[in-house]
Amino acid sequence: MASAAEFSKVVQKAHNAFKSGVTKNVSFRIQQLKNFYRLCAENEQKLVKAVSQDIGKPNQEAVLYEVEFLMNDIRCMQQNIRKWIKPEPSEKNFITLLDETFVQSEPYGVVFILGAWNYPIQLSLSPVVGAITAGNCVILKPSELSSKTAELMKTLIPQYLDPVRMLSCFTGGPEETADMLKEEFDYIFYTGSTRVGQLVREAANKHLTPVTLELGGKSPVYLDDSVNLEVACRRLLWGKLINAGQTCVAPDYLMCTKSVLEELIPTMKSVLKEFYGDDPKSSPDFGRIINEKHFHRLLSLMKNGDVVIGGDHDESIKYISPTVIKNVQVSDPIMQEEIFGPLLPIITVDGPEEAIDIINSKDKPLTLNVYSKKSDIIRKFLDNTSSGSVCVNDSIVNLS
Repeated sequence: MASAAEFSKVVQKAHNAFKSGVTKNVSFRIQQLKNFYRLCAENEQKLVKAVSQDIGKPNQEAVLYEVEFLMNDIRCMQQNIRKWIKPEPSEKNFITLLDETFVQSEPYGVVFILGAWNYPIQLSLSPVVGAITAGNCVILKPSELSSKTAELMKTLIPQYLDPVRMLSCFTGGPEETADMLKEEFDYIFYTGSTRVGQLVREAANKHLTPVTLELGGKSPVYLDDSVNLEVACRRLLWGKLINAGQTCVAPDYLMCTKSVLEELIPTMKSVLKEFYGDDPKSSPDFGRIINEKHFHRLLSLMKNGDVVIGGDHDESIKYISPTVIKNVQVSDPIMQEEIFGPLLPIITVDGPEEAIDIINSKDKPLTLNVYSKKSDIIRKFLDNTSSGSVCVNDSIVNLS
């Protein structure tokens, strides 16, 4: 961990490097992307092991949703960078009719990226890839909660990427992050909780620094009797339980009628047995909770309603089984915050109108999931709710 004075010097060096124009050189950017790709390819097993140690992430999830996800981003940037840097012709008006008008994209400068712990590779390094492609200098601060991955990044990055002119990586906790945010950046990118997002925004406002805040929220699901329940459960539970439910766009709570619920529970039990066997605790495909604080937070959310599937837990390994809870009320604690874990509360409603009222009574969802084969029901949700995205008859895939 660097001191505030050391960090300040690195930030100034980054500003000087950007002013020198080196990062605007397209060949330099492309070479950095190639080096970044080598970092991933040559250290895949080290990266997979680190995220497994941090969060118990299964091997397949770590490869697909962390390392390969990042490598795909890099491939995309390499294939498109020369096209993206070209000036784009803009629409002319009467005054500029005989002129050449265009929009020229340019980098911001020094970008500060604050990573997240739940996908410590993807959510820390994918923003870095975009920032490098655009010609920025980058300072990265991975989450201290995923400490093994953060330390590995700090070790590997200087071996592959220019640590002075392109990318510097720092580790530290909340106090160090607060000191870092006192510096002046040209852009800040943060992924994480709303509470910390407010602090980041407050710090950015002092310098009028533009920010991107990718924050969480409750993502509701409505499911009706027109769908194939087995198919719907497979997709719903897959999306819910990736990374043990610690995914920002994972289905957060489910709404359905009482008659659908009666068929839904046994179908869910069957699907979960197929996914994880009789004992999810021993399954190589099910992850763990990040730390004791979140483990106990999740246990406290299980106190209301009736657990009809799962509910098992083991603090020694931060394990909570896939858990389904029925008879949940809108006023219960589990409905007041983003769950971010393998708990799925179910609220029984009379129909889509009541479900829409519940959705609209809360903050705007990050993602809304509608499982229905009825086009009028789907349209009703699209027309009468607002969310960051909508996914119909599936989960998570709207991220791709």
